[in-house]
Amino acid sequence: MRHQIVIIGGGSGGISVAARLKRQLKGADIAIIEPSDKHYYQPFWTLVGAGIVPKEASERSEASVMPRGVTWIRDRVQDIDAERNQVTLATGGTLEYDYLVVTPGLQIDWHKIEGLKDALGHGGVCSIYDYQQSEKTWETIRNFRGGHAIFTSPATPIKCGGAPQKIMFLAEETFVTEGVRERSQVSFYTGGGVIFGVKVYADALQKVADRKRLEYRFKHDLKAIDAANKQATFCKTTDAGIEEVTVDYDLLHVVPPMSAPDFIKRSSLALQDGPLKGWMAVDHSTLQHPIFKNVFGLGDVIGTPNAKTGAAIRKQAPTVAENLAAVIQGRPLTQTYNGYGSCPLVTGRGKLILAEFNYKNEPTPSFPFDQAKERYDMYLLKRHGLPLMYWNLMLKGLA
Repeated sequence: MRHQIVIIGGGSGGISVAARLKRQLKGADIAIIEPSDKHYYQPFWTLVGAGIVPKEASERSEASVMPRGVTWIRDRVQDIDAERNQVTLATGGTLEYDYLVVTPGLQIDWHKIEGLKDALGHGGVCSIYDYQQSEKTWETIRNFRGGHAIFTSPATPIKCGGAPQKIMFLAEETFVTEGVRERSQVSFYTGGGVIFGVKVYADALQKVADRKRLEYRFKHDLKAIDAANKQATFCKTTDAGIEEVTVDYDLLHVVPPMSAPDFIKRSSLALQDGPLKGWMAVDHSTLQHPIFKNVFGLGDVIGTPNAKTGAAIRKQAPTVAENLAAVIQGRPLTQTYNGYGSCPLVTGRGKLILAEFNYKNEPTPSFPFDQAKERYDMYLLKRHGLPLMYWNLMLKGLA
Protein backbone atom coordinates (compact mmCIF):
# COMPACT_ATOMS: atom_id res chain seq x y z
CA MET A 1 0.00 0.00 0.00
CA ARG A 2 1.07 3.56 -0.59
CA HIS A 3 -0.41 6.94 0.35
CA GLN A 4 0.81 10.48 -0.13
CA ILE A 5 0.27 11.43 3.53
CA VAL A 6 0.13 8.86 6.32
CA ILE A 7 -0.99 9.89 9.81
CA ILE A 8 -0.20 7.55 12.69
CA GLY A 9 -2.94 7.92 15.28
CA GLY A 10 -6.64 8.72 15.06
CA GLY A 11 -6.84 10.65 18.32
CA SER A 12 -7.32 14.39 18.65
CA GLY A 13 -4.03 15.20 16.88
CA GLY A 14 -4.48 12.91 13.90
CA ILE A 15 -8.12 13.76 13.27
CA SER A 16 -7.54 17.52 13.61
CA VAL A 17 -4.55 17.54 11.25
CA ALA A 18 -6.33 15.35 8.68
CA ALA A 19 -9.37 17.63 8.68
CA ARG A 20 -7.17 20.68 8.12
CA LEU A 21 -5.11 19.04 5.37
CA LYS A 22 -8.23 17.95 3.49
CA ARG A 23 -9.23 21.60 3.20
CA GLN A 24 -5.73 22.96 2.53
CA LEU A 25 -4.64 20.35 -0.04
CA LYS A 26 -7.46 19.65 -2.47
CA GLY A 27 -7.37 16.06 -3.65
CA ALA A 28 -4.66 15.00 -1.18
CA ASP A 29 -4.36 11.26 -0.57
CA ILE A 30 -4.46 10.92 3.23
CA ALA A 31 -4.57 7.75 5.35
CA ILE A 32 -4.93 7.44 9.13
CA ILE A 33 -3.65 4.36 10.95
CA GLU A 34 -5.85 3.81 14.01
CA PRO A 35 -6.77 0.41 15.50
CA SER A 36 -9.52 1.54 17.89
CA ASP A 37 -13.15 1.80 16.86
CA LYS A 38 -13.81 4.19 19.78
CA HIS A 39 -12.75 7.81 20.23
CA TYR A 40 -12.54 9.25 23.74
CA TYR A 41 -12.65 12.76 25.15
CA GLN A 42 -10.25 11.88 27.93
CA PRO A 43 -10.45 15.18 29.89
CA PHE A 44 -13.87 13.97 31.05
CA TRP A 45 -12.36 11.03 32.92
CA THR A 46 -11.47 13.21 35.91
CA LEU A 47 -15.12 14.21 36.17
CA VAL A 48 -16.19 10.58 35.68
CA GLY A 49 -13.95 9.63 38.61
CA ALA A 50 -15.73 12.23 40.74
CA GLY A 51 -19.22 11.11 39.78
CA ILE A 52 -20.01 14.31 37.87
CA VAL A 53 -20.50 12.83 34.39
CA PRO A 54 -21.07 9.25 33.18
CA LYS A 55 -18.17 7.62 31.37
CA GLU A 56 -20.34 7.18 28.27
CA ALA A 57 -20.32 10.95 27.78
CA SER A 58 -16.62 10.70 26.87
CA GLU A 59 -17.09 8.09 24.13
CA ARG A 60 -18.02 8.24 20.45
CA SER A 61 -17.35 5.95 17.53
CA GLU A 62 -14.10 6.53 15.64
CA ALA A 63 -16.08 6.42 12.40
CA SER A 64 -18.12 9.44 13.51
CA VAL A 65 -15.02 11.66 13.80
CA MET A 66 -13.05 10.38 10.79
CA PRO A 67 -12.82 13.18 8.17
CA ARG A 68 -14.62 12.46 4.92
CA GLY A 69 -12.33 11.35 2.13
CA VAL A 70 -9.61 10.00 4.44
CA THR A 71 -8.61 6.33 4.24
CA TRP A 72 -8.92 4.66 7.64
CA ILE A 73 -6.46 1.80 8.13
CA ARG A 74 -7.67 -0.19 11.15
CA ASP A 75 -4.35 -1.59 12.27
CA ARG A 76 -1.49 -0.99 14.71
CA VAL A 77 1.97 0.24 13.83
CA GLN A 78 4.72 -2.25 14.47
CA ASP A 79 7.74 -0.30 13.20
CA ILE A 80 8.70 2.87 11.33
CA ASP A 81 11.53 2.87 8.79
CA ALA A 82 11.99 6.59 8.19
CA GLU A 83 14.97 6.02 5.89
CA ARG A 84 12.74 4.07 3.49
CA ASN A 85 9.52 6.02 4.10
CA GLN A 86 7.80 2.86 5.29
CA VAL A 87 5.54 1.84 8.14
CA THR A 88 5.19 -1.84 9.10
CA LEU A 89 1.77 -2.80 10.41
CA ALA A 90 1.02 -5.30 13.15
CA THR A 91 -0.77 -7.54 10.67
CA GLY A 92 2.43 -7.75 8.63
CA GLY A 93 1.67 -5.36 5.81
CA THR A 94 3.95 -2.51 4.73
CA LEU A 95 2.68 1.00 4.09
CA GLU A 96 4.74 3.50 2.09
CA TYR A 97 4.34 7.25 2.35
CA ASP A 98 5.63 10.49 0.92
CA TYR A 99 4.91 12.43 4.10
CA LEU A 100 4.34 11.20 7.64
CA VAL A 101 2.54 12.75 10.61
CA VAL A 102 3.25 10.96 13.90
CA THR A 103 0.68 11.43 16.65
CA PRO A 104 -0.06 8.07 18.33
CA GLY A 105 -0.21 9.51 21.84
CA LEU A 106 1.74 7.77 24.57
CA GLN A 107 1.61 4.38 26.23
CA ILE A 108 0.64 3.83 29.84
CA ASP A 109 3.12 1.51 31.52
CA TRP A 110 0.87 -0.18 34.07
CA HIS A 111 3.33 -3.08 34.24
CA LYS A 112 6.13 -0.92 35.65
CA ILE A 113 4.47 -0.77 39.08
CA GLU A 114 4.78 -4.15 40.75
CA GLY A 115 1.41 -5.54 41.81
CA LEU A 116 -0.66 -2.84 40.11
CA LYS A 117 -2.19 -5.03 37.41
CA ASP A 118 -3.81 -7.40 39.90
CA ALA A 119 -4.70 -4.69 42.43
CA LEU A 120 -6.34 -2.20 40.07
CA GLY A 121 -10.07 -1.90 40.65
CA HIS A 122 -10.03 -3.82 43.91
CA GLY A 123 -9.36 -3.12 47.59
CA GLY A 124 -9.29 0.65 47.27
CA VAL A 125 -6.86 0.82 44.30
CA CYS A 126 -8.16 2.91 41.40
CA SER A 127 -7.15 5.18 38.52
CA ILE A 128 -8.86 7.68 36.20
CA TYR A 129 -6.35 6.91 33.41
CA ASP A 130 -8.60 4.27 31.87
CA TYR A 131 -12.14 4.38 30.49
CA GLN A 132 -13.53 1.55 32.65
CA GLN A 133 -11.41 2.33 35.70
CA SER A 134 -12.55 5.95 35.79
CA GLU A 135 -16.04 4.76 36.71
CA LYS A 136 -14.62 2.39 39.33
CA THR A 137 -12.68 5.32 40.77
CA TRP A 138 -15.96 7.02 41.64
CA GLU A 139 -17.22 3.83 43.29
CA THR A 140 -14.02 3.68 45.34
CA ILE A 141 -14.19 7.34 46.37
CA ARG A 142 -17.85 7.40 47.36
CA ASN A 143 -17.51 4.15 49.34
CA PHE A 144 -14.44 5.36 51.25
CA ARG A 145 -15.19 5.29 54.97
CA GLY A 146 -12.05 6.93 56.29
CA GLY A 147 -8.36 6.17 56.79
CA HIS A 148 -5.40 7.08 54.60
CA ALA A 149 -6.25 8.15 51.03
CA ILE A 150 -3.13 8.40 48.86
CA PHE A 151 -3.02 9.99 45.41
CA THR A 152 0.11 9.46 43.32
CA SER A 153 1.85 10.99 40.32
CA PRO A 154 4.93 9.45 38.64
CA ALA A 155 8.27 11.03 37.82
CA THR A 156 7.73 10.49 34.06
CA PRO A 157 5.94 12.94 31.78
CA ILE A 158 2.21 12.17 31.78
CA LYS A 159 -0.82 13.31 29.86
CA CYS A 160 -2.76 16.01 31.68
CA GLY A 161 -0.24 16.66 34.42
CA GLY A 162 -2.83 18.36 36.63
CA ALA A 163 -5.27 15.44 36.68
CA PRO A 164 -3.65 13.60 39.63
CA GLN A 165 -4.31 16.61 41.85
CA LYS A 166 -7.72 17.37 40.36
CA ILE A 167 -9.11 13.97 41.31
CA MET A 168 -7.63 14.40 44.80
CA PHE A 169 -9.35 17.78 45.25
CA LEU A 170 -12.68 16.34 44.10
CA ALA A 171 -12.27 13.23 46.27
CA GLU A 172 -11.51 15.34 49.36
CA GLU A 173 -14.67 17.33 48.71
CA THR A 174 -16.63 14.07 48.51
CA PHE A 175 -15.12 12.90 51.81
CA VAL A 176 -16.44 16.11 53.40
CA THR A 177 -19.90 15.58 51.92
CA GLU A 178 -19.95 11.94 53.07
CA GLY A 179 -18.93 12.92 56.59
CA VAL A 180 -15.66 10.94 56.61
CA ARG A 181 -13.14 13.76 56.14
CA GLU A 182 -12.37 14.23 59.83
CA ARG A 183 -11.27 10.63 60.18
CA SER A 184 -9.22 10.70 56.99
CA GLN A 185 -5.68 11.63 56.00
CA VAL A 186 -5.38 12.76 52.37
CA SER A 187 -1.89 12.65 50.87
CA PHE A 188 -0.29 13.38 47.50
CA TYR A 189 2.85 11.38 46.72
CA THR A 190 4.56 12.63 43.58
CA GLY A 191 7.79 11.81 41.81
CA GLY A 192 8.06 15.50 40.96
CA GLY A 193 9.57 18.23 43.04
CA VAL A 194 6.92 20.98 42.93
CA ILE A 195 3.17 21.34 43.28
CA PHE A 196 2.95 22.89 39.77
CA GLY A 197 5.51 24.10 37.26
CA VAL A 198 4.21 27.66 36.83
CA LYS A 199 4.69 29.76 39.96
CA VAL A 200 1.53 31.85 39.85
CA TYR A 201 -0.61 28.71 39.58
CA ALA A 202 1.56 26.81 42.06
CA ASP A 203 0.90 29.55 44.62
CA ALA A 204 -2.83 29.30 43.95
CA LEU A 205 -2.81 25.52 44.30
CA GLN A 206 -0.87 25.77 47.55
CA LYS A 207 -3.72 27.84 48.99
CA VAL A 208 -6.18 25.15 47.93
CA ALA A 209 -3.99 22.44 49.47
CA ASP A 210 -3.71 24.38 52.73
CA ARG A 211 -7.45 24.97 52.88
CA LYS A 212 -8.17 21.30 52.33
CA ARG A 213 -5.43 20.20 54.76
CA LEU A 214 -3.67 18.02 52.20
CA GLU A 215 -0.29 16.43 52.82
CA TYR A 216 2.29 16.58 50.00
CA ARG A 217 5.28 14.26 49.66
CA PHE A 218 7.59 15.27 46.82
CA LYS A 219 10.14 13.06 45.00
CA HIS A 220 8.23 9.92 45.98
CA ASP A 221 7.76 7.64 42.96
CA LEU A 222 5.42 4.64 43.35
CA LYS A 223 7.30 1.38 42.84
CA ALA A 224 5.10 -1.44 44.13
CA ILE A 225 1.72 -2.28 45.66
CA ASP A 226 1.14 -5.00 48.24
CA ALA A 227 -2.61 -5.37 47.87
CA ALA A 228 -2.94 -8.08 50.52
CA ASN A 229 -1.52 -5.80 53.21
CA LYS A 230 -2.68 -2.51 51.65
CA GLN A 231 0.82 -1.08 51.47
CA ALA A 232 2.43 1.09 48.80
CA THR A 233 6.20 1.28 48.35
CA PHE A 234 7.78 4.45 46.97
CA CYS A 235 11.27 5.28 45.77
CA LYS A 236 12.18 8.48 47.58
CA THR A 237 14.92 10.61 46.02
CA THR A 238 17.18 12.32 48.54
CA ASP A 239 20.54 14.09 48.43
CA ALA A 240 22.12 10.83 49.56
CA GLY A 241 20.43 8.75 46.86
CA ILE A 242 17.23 6.73 46.59
CA GLU A 243 15.60 5.00 49.53
CA GLU A 244 12.42 2.92 49.68
CA VAL A 245 9.50 4.08 51.80
CA THR A 246 6.47 1.87 52.52
CA VAL A 247 3.16 3.48 53.48
CA ASP A 248 -0.19 1.99 54.55
CA TYR A 249 -3.23 3.01 52.51
CA ASP A 250 -6.99 2.57 52.59
CA LEU A 251 -7.53 4.23 49.22
CA LEU A 252 -4.81 4.43 46.58
CA HIS A 253 -5.36 6.40 43.38
CA VAL A 254 -2.57 5.46 41.00
CA VAL A 255 -1.22 7.44 38.06
CA PRO A 256 1.15 4.97 36.37
CA PRO A 257 4.36 5.92 34.56
CA MET A 258 4.03 6.76 30.88
CA SER A 259 6.35 6.74 27.89
CA ALA A 260 6.43 6.99 24.12
CA PRO A 261 5.06 3.92 22.29
CA ASP A 262 7.67 1.19 21.89
CA PHE A 263 7.67 1.48 18.09
CA ILE A 264 8.76 5.11 18.50
CA LYS A 265 11.46 4.30 21.06
CA ARG A 266 13.16 1.82 18.74
CA SER A 267 12.86 4.00 15.63
CA SER A 268 15.29 6.57 14.24
CA LEU A 269 12.63 9.22 14.90
CA ALA A 270 13.25 9.07 18.66
CA LEU A 271 15.55 11.26 20.70
CA GLN A 272 18.65 9.15 21.35
CA ASP A 273 19.77 10.76 24.61
CA GLY A 274 18.91 13.39 27.19
CA PRO A 275 16.04 13.62 29.69
CA LEU A 276 13.44 13.04 26.96
CA LYS A 277 15.20 10.05 25.41
CA GLY A 278 12.75 7.78 23.59
CA TRP A 279 10.20 10.47 22.82
CA MET A 280 9.94 11.66 19.21
CA ALA A 281 12.41 14.33 18.14
CA VAL A 282 10.91 17.46 16.57
CA ASP A 283 11.91 21.07 16.15
CA HIS A 284 10.22 22.74 19.13
CA SER A 285 8.86 25.53 16.97
CA THR A 286 7.95 24.01 13.59
CA LEU A 287 7.29 20.45 14.87
CA GLN A 288 9.23 19.06 11.91
CA HIS A 289 11.65 16.20 12.52
CA PRO A 290 15.23 17.56 12.58
CA ILE A 291 16.56 14.88 10.19
CA PHE A 292 13.61 13.56 8.21
CA LYS A 293 12.08 16.71 6.74
CA ASN A 294 9.01 14.89 5.41
CA VAL A 295 8.03 13.87 8.94
CA PHE A 296 6.14 15.93 11.51
CA GLY A 297 4.97 15.09 15.02
CA LEU A 298 2.48 16.44 17.53
CA GLY A 299 0.65 15.50 20.69
CA ASP A 300 1.81 13.45 23.64
CA VAL A 301 4.46 11.52 21.68
CA ILE A 302 6.80 14.44 20.97
CA GLY A 303 9.83 15.19 23.13
CA THR A 304 9.19 18.85 23.80
CA PRO A 305 9.30 20.60 27.20
CA ASN A 306 5.61 21.42 27.37
CA ALA A 307 2.51 19.97 28.99
CA LYS A 308 0.97 16.94 27.29
CA THR A 309 -2.59 18.23 27.02
CA GLY A 310 -5.40 18.42 24.51
CA ALA A 311 -5.04 22.20 24.58
CA ALA A 312 -1.45 21.84 23.39
CA ILE A 313 -2.63 19.68 20.49
CA ARG A 314 -5.20 22.32 19.55
CA LYS A 315 -2.32 24.76 18.97
CA GLN A 316 0.03 22.19 17.45
CA ALA A 317 -2.41 20.91 14.81
CA PRO A 318 -2.55 24.11 12.71
CA THR A 319 1.25 24.39 12.94
CA VAL A 320 1.75 20.87 11.58
CA ALA A 321 -0.93 21.17 8.90
CA GLU A 322 0.37 24.48 7.56
CA ASN A 323 4.05 23.50 7.69
CA LEU A 324 3.44 20.13 6.05
CA ALA A 325 1.48 21.84 3.30
CA ALA A 326 4.42 24.23 2.89
CA VAL A 327 6.86 21.33 2.47
CA ILE A 328 4.61 19.68 -0.10
CA GLN A 329 4.23 22.93 -2.04
CA GLY A 330 7.89 23.92 -1.77
CA ARG A 331 7.28 26.95 0.44
CA PRO A 332 9.23 28.02 3.54
CA LEU A 333 7.85 26.98 6.92
CA THR A 334 6.14 29.95 8.54
CA GLN A 335 3.87 28.53 11.26
CA THR A 336 5.33 28.26 14.77
CA TYR A 337 4.26 26.71 18.08
CA ASN A 338 5.29 28.46 21.30
CA GLY A 339 4.77 25.57 23.70
CA TYR A 340 1.25 26.60 24.68
CA GLY A 341 -0.45 24.34 27.15
CA SER A 342 -3.52 24.63 29.29
CA CYS A 343 -4.65 22.82 32.40
CA PRO A 344 -8.17 23.47 33.71
CA LEU A 345 -7.44 22.75 37.37
CA VAL A 346 -10.72 21.64 38.94
CA THR A 347 -10.40 22.33 42.67
CA GLY A 348 -13.97 21.33 43.54
CA ARG A 349 -17.46 21.15 42.10
CA GLY A 350 -18.04 24.58 40.63
CA LYS A 351 -14.44 25.73 41.16
CA LEU A 352 -11.63 25.90 38.61
CA ILE A 353 -8.27 27.58 38.12
CA LEU A 354 -7.52 27.92 34.40
CA ALA A 355 -3.76 27.54 33.97
CA GLU A 356 -2.37 28.58 30.58
CA PHE A 357 1.36 28.81 29.87
CA ASN A 358 4.12 28.40 27.26
CA TYR A 359 7.53 26.71 26.89
CA LYS A 360 9.06 29.18 29.35
CA ASN A 361 6.39 28.42 31.96
CA GLU A 362 5.12 31.97 31.55
CA PRO A 363 1.37 32.53 32.04
CA THR A 364 -0.47 33.11 28.74
CA PRO A 365 -4.01 33.97 29.88
CA SER A 366 -6.87 34.06 27.38
CA PHE A 367 -9.25 36.09 29.55
CA PRO A 368 -9.03 39.62 31.05
CA PHE A 369 -9.15 38.51 34.68
CA ASP A 370 -6.99 36.68 37.21
CA GLN A 371 -7.09 33.06 36.05
CA ALA A 372 -5.16 31.95 39.14
CA LYS A 373 -8.33 32.41 41.19
CA GLU A 374 -10.99 29.72 41.51
CA ARG A 375 -13.97 30.63 39.34
CA TYR A 376 -17.38 29.13 38.64
CA ASP A 377 -17.55 30.38 35.05
CA MET A 378 -14.25 28.64 34.25
CA TYR A 379 -15.68 25.43 35.75
CA LEU A 380 -18.62 25.74 33.34
CA LEU A 381 -16.11 26.17 30.51
CA LYS A 382 -14.46 22.89 31.51
CA ARG A 383 -17.73 21.04 32.06
CA HIS A 384 -19.66 22.23 29.01
CA GLY A 385 -17.73 24.62 26.75
CA LEU A 386 -14.53 22.69 26.07
CA PRO A 387 -16.18 19.36 25.15
CA LEU A 388 -18.50 21.17 22.73
CA MET A 389 -15.51 22.88 21.15
CA TYR A 390 -13.65 19.57 20.97
CA TRP A 391 -16.33 17.56 19.18
CA ASN A 392 -17.73 20.32 16.95
CA LEU A 393 -14.72 22.50 16.13
CA MET A 394 -11.32 21.03 17.04
CA LEU A 395 -11.83 17.61 15.47
CA LYS A 396 -13.11 19.31 12.33
CA GLY A 397 -10.01 21.47 12.11
CA LEU A 398 -11.92 24.65 12.86
CA ALA A 399 -10.42 25.58 16.24
